[in-house]
Amino acid sequence: MIKIKAFDKSINRKTFHCTSEPLNHYFQKTVSQDVKRKLSSCFVAENEQGEIVGFYTLAATGICLDLLPESEAKKLPKYPLIPCVLLGRLAVDERFTGQGLGRVLLVDAIQRVSRSDIAAFAVMVEAKDESAKLFYEKMGFQALIDEPLRLFFKL
Repeated sequence: MIKIKAFDKSINRKTFHCTSEPLNHYFQKTVSQDVKRKLSSCFVAENEQGEIVGFYTLAATGICLDLLPESEAKKLPKYPLIPCVLLGRLAVDERFTGQGLGRVLLVDAIQRVSRSDIAAFAVMVEAKDESAKLFYEKMGFQALIDEPLRLFFKL
């Protein structure tokens, strides 16, 4: 059973290793400072043995109305920026890939944002490549106009 909880600096991050060195570096060296400075929130997934199997980060962002598909943009007020939440990083330890943990983390992030009292139109992601883009699209995300690797999930 996987338990997802808010990051705190007592969490042992040393054994976490995913396939992306920038994400490993961020999680092992930088995340605690971002959380402390309130630049992002981090949530970690632990298995029953207390191992960190994955994590994700959330931060406030905004999206220009003209980047949204017309079908969505016409329903919104003509504000310069529409409030959203950025799912900035999402990673699964390589020892636990192929078990659906990326999906579990993504669903938890969307549900967490939906439950929040802070208003947001959508959850935004910036896919690192086409493979990541396909993963997000399978989960219901839509690409922004002229920015195919930036996607949103309407809340």
